[in-house]
Amino acid sequence: MKLREKIDSFLEKALILIMSLMVVNVLWQVFSRYLLTNPSSFTDELARYLMIWVGVLGAAYVSGKRSHVAITYFAEKLNEVRKRKLQIIIDLLILSFSFFGFILGGFRLVYITSILEQYSPSLHIPLAVVYLVIPLSGLLIIYYKISDLIQMRND
Repeated sequence: MKLREKIDSFLEKALILIMSLMVVNVLWQVFSRYLLTNPSSFTDELARYLMIWVGVLGAAYVSGKRSHVAITYFAEKLNEVRKRKLQIIIDLLILSFSFFGFILGGFRLVYITSILEQYSPSLHIPLAVVYLVIPLSGLLIIYYKISDLIQMRND
């Protein structure tokens, strides 16, 4: 199995696990609020953090599958050579955004929240752990885009 397939498989399982945890978490919140009339204090915060992880890791996964939202109207009007060049430009733009936004910005956010020792109010976990998903997803997106560019070169 190729590295890309292993990463895809890992991400699929991680996203399923996170979504499952989120469903159980929200069900517990509803149960504790309406049936026990004593709402749980941590479920709101946990749902928020799980949603962040699903959204950002999901974006990396979708990027690897080339299933992200795209406007293809103009690209479909181009011939194959120009369409390929346009795809290379798009991949390079995604690569640079992932590096500057996700990697540099994400690691800076993780670093700052780590240095300031910020913790979540209810769960008491370091916010640096919550924000670590940003540079992690950036690394995944960069891997996928470099892999796509190499694949296009070899075709």
